[in-house]
Amino acid sequence: MTTTDTTGAPAAAARRYRPLPIEPAVLTLLRTTDDAGRPCLPYTDHEGGAPLRCCLRRSRPGKSIALVSYAPLRRWAAESGADPGAYDEQGPVFVHAEECCGPPAAGPDHPFVHPGALRVLRRYDARGRIRGGRLLELTDAPDGGFEQALEEAFADPAVALVHVRAAEHGCFLFELRR
Repeated sequence: MTTTDTTGAPAAAARRYRPLPIEPAVLTLLRTTDDAGRPCLPYTDHEGGAPLRCCLRRSRPGKSIALVSYAPLRRWAAESGADPGAYDEQGPVFVHAEECCGPPAAGPDHPFVHPGALRVLRRYDARGRIRGGRLLELTDAPDGGFEQALEEAFADPAVALVHVRAAEHGCFLFELRR
């Protein structure tokens, strides 16, 4: 999964597939009305730790965030011309209530991947149809087995993108594209 630099050594920061945050223009829309047609209702996050899709970071206590409904496959299909049919779905995502700085320039290769977490990796083809999926309980290994699961997913040449979700609540965490 890792690429190599000119010396032939693994380039840990240069992964083939990078997690994609929600686009800023889409965030602007979601902060008004979400993909389920509901108004955005910001609140103060007193505990912190919510997985924010706008910047691929955890929320900090005291910050204003919102839980909105987001339809990632529908939005991807609109830009790619795909028709996911019945596979179109929407689900909960956390975002900063106001515009934020976006993802860090240098940070973890895959946010929200930590030992003990349960993640669902759902594979889609270029038509937006499910090509399979995997429930992954992350181990204590450095990436918890996540890179291997991505290798498996993208080993199928028909897989165009992978959605990563939290198994416990179904929150969409991030997308990876071929």
